[in-house]
Amino acid sequence: MDQLIQGPNALENYLILAALLFACGIFAMVSRRNAVGILMGVELILNAAGINFVAFARFGHDKVDGNQLDGQIFTLFIIVLAAAEAAVALALVLAVFQTHRTISLDEVDEMKA
Repeated sequence: MDQLIQGPNALENYLILAALLFACGIFAMVSRRNAVGILMGVELILNAAGINFVAFARFGHDKVDGNQLDGQIFTLFIIVLAAAEAAVALALVLAVFQTHRTISLDEVDEMKA
């Protein structure tokens, strides 16, 4: 608990937050039956990775004059990737909903062998 009292200037706080987001994302992906819930889990996992990148860039020991922006650049790519993934995946969900009238992945059996 002493780490939480230090405030936002401790790497452990960011890593705990990222681990909680990652665990929530995994739980959402495993427990949800519909495609929107699974997509929300993927977004949580990507956000957890972005928090880790920024935290390690902020508290990293390999900085040169304090101008190391690798974590922020990687996180920017993650945000762009998540936006593109959400657009494509939601378009696929809408297409499946138009043909099957459900977004439950268990009931869509068109691809089953």
